[in-house]
Amino acid sequence: MTQPLLFALPKGRLMEQSKDLFQSMGIDFSFDNRKLVAADSSGNFRFFLVKNSDLPTYVNHGIAGIGVCGSDVIYESGHDFYKLHTFSYGGTKMCLAGLKGAHNFGNDAALKIATKFTSFTRDYYHKKNKPVQVIKLNGSVELGPVLGLAPYIVDLVETGNTLRANNLEVIRELADIKVHLIVNPAYYKLNYKRINKLVDEIKEGEKSWTPGSQI
Repeated sequence: MTQPLLFALPKGRLMEQSKDLFQSMGIDFSFDNRKLVAADSSGNFRFFLVKNSDLPTYVNHGIAGIGVCGSDVIYESGHDFYKLHTFSYGGTKMCLAGLKGAHNFGNDAALKIATKFTSFTRDYYHKKNKPVQVIKLNGSVELGPVLGLAPYIVDLVETGNTLRANNLEVIRELADIKVHLIVNPAYYKLNYKRINKLVDEIKEGEKSWTPGSQI
């Protein structure tokens, strides 16, 4: 009997969007009663619901062979994967932000930045030969400038509503963040025919899919 493909999904909106797309393709599953593991009705897939930041770890260790993950999380993980597809949903911007009207880059002092994305931030400014002091936060980074921890933050920005509510503004867009279908390289070698078929089906499915149509 063919074993199901092992698939990690991140908790939150990305999971809901992915589930919606997969259901439109006939891949039907549900995480019932707070369960974190689910099988689709055909038995071809087994899905794991994991914390977004943990997803690359599960795929890297082969617990899940496939995952849906943003390029920001992939970068911070430091792991290498095959990116077999870029989804049409879930994209956002990585931005530098600070208090409205309070930024000044006119000197050579190190930028002091609070962020969850320490590797990205450090690498981004080092490549530009700009000294930077990075302070890691795991919670609401918008509080950094508000409370005086750091004048700047690097964070994902979609609508900008949270920034505006805290008297912050985007200073500079640093990168486009996309959502990818990632695969463990060793897992791909063992299952490449089935995975390639899935990728083709996803590409076709997205052409006729309307977000929210299955909810």
